[in-house]
Amino acid sequence: MPPASSISTPQHRRCSRHLFEDVVSGKQFDRAGLSALIDHARPGDSLAIIRLDRLGRSLKELLETVENLKTQGIGLISLEERIDTTSAAGELIFHVFGAIAHFERRLISERTKDGIEAARAQGRKPGRPSLEAETVLALQNLVKAGITAGQAAKQLGIARSTAYRLIKETAQP
Repeated sequence: MPPASSISTPQHRRCSRHLFEDVVSGKQFDRAGLSALIDHARPGDSLAIIRLDRLGRSLKELLETVENLKTQGIGLISLEERIDTTSAAGELIFHVFGAIAHFERRLISERTKDGIEAARAQGRKPGRPSLEAETVLALQNLVKAGITAGQAAKQLGIARSTAYRLIKETAQP
C-alpha cells in the first residue's frame, strides 16, 4: 500500500483521518489492520481502498470480506476501479471485476506452470541454482571456527535460512 502521503485523490480527502495498514502478505487472510478497521467502522460507513487486490488475493476472499462488510452495514469503495458497493450497480461491477481478477491470476498461474514444464522438457532445471560446493564448505568451516550461522551467511552473501538448512543437512549424525 502506498504511504498515506501519496494518497491524494478527491475521494480520499473526503474520508476520515483514520488510516489502517497491514504489513503482512496479502496472501494471509487474517490481517490485523483489516480487523481493526472493521472493528472501528460503524453501519453506514464505507471502507475506501486503493485497489480491489489490496483487500484479498482470491475471489473467495474478496466476496467473503465484502459480504462480511455488507452484513455489518459497511460499504466498499475501490478508488482505482471506481466501484461503490453501496449501490446495486456498484455491487454488480464489484463481482464482475473480482471474477476477472480471479481469472487473470489463474491464467498467470497456468502460464507459469506451462513454462516450468516446457523448461523441464528442454532439460533445464527451473528455480534457483544450487550453491557452489566451495560456498557450502566455506560455511561449514566458518561455523566450525565459532562464527554463528547468521554471521557466516552474511559474510558469504547467502540467506540466513539457507545457511541453517545447509548446516542441518550436512551435520554428522
